[in-house]
Amino acid sequence: QVQLVESGGGLVQAGGSLRLSCAASGRTFNSYAMGWFRQAPGKEREFVAGISWSADSVYYLEYADSVKGRFTISRDNAKNTVYLQMNSLKPEDTAVYYCAACHYPDGVVVTTAYNYEYWGQGTQVTVSS
Repeated sequence: QVQLVESGGGLVQAGGSLRLSCAASGRTFNSYAMGWFRQAPGKEREFVAGISWSADSVYYLEYADSVKGRFTISRDNAKNTVYLQMNSLKPEDTAVYYCAACHYPDGVVVTTAYNYEYWGQGTQVTVSS
């Protein structure tokens, strides 16, 4: 069982930056693939970024096209935490951001929500124009 708690959301002007954190409970955090998703009002939940787990510290990353070059996902297994650094924020990035975890083979990045087993409660990100 894994519990996820997101933090770091808030209100920021367009062009600004935020860093989201997702703290995970459990001793086997480093064996979970992790992902960030977001959901804007009236829209489906969408994949933002994902990171694999790794037995040899070689991590694979994937990003949605809409955030490539602006967002960076990373993980610190010693702190049981995954991060989402968001730069050059746009009003269309406004959404509730969710952290998710699942068991998948080493090196696999999971991009589909239904494959994730555990979810955080979400953190609101609002970007003003």
